[in-house]
Amino acid sequence: MSQHPPILSGKTDGPGNDTSLLTKPKSKTQRPPLYKVLLLNDDYTPMEFVVHVLERFFGLSHAQSFDIMLTVHKKGLAVVGVFSHEVAETKVAQVMDFARRHQHPLQCTMEKE
Repeated sequence: MSQHPPILSGKTDGPGNDTSLLTKPKSKTQRPPLYKVLLLNDDYTPMEFVVHVLERFFGLSHAQSFDIMLTVHKKGLAVVGVFSHEVAETKVAQVMDFARRHQHPLQCTMEKE
């Protein structure tokens, strides 16, 4: 009966045959970067339209939407949400498209948090 060394025993007889070096330590998983979606003030888009956009595309209540709209109006811009890159990009595109279809110059942008 012949004896064979066990396969993947960790170490073998010859130099350079150390299989224990093939495993990498687990690295911590990093969260993907988040992006702020911002609405910018302009002198032409009606306040009611901005409130409607916030309710429709960001799922905010009427009161929350009204408060954010006033912040945009008074301060020039406001963060309306923080999302993954893909979600933020989609929301910006939806808002911009909706504003253009209703002939409003409303601007919506995103920036890394």
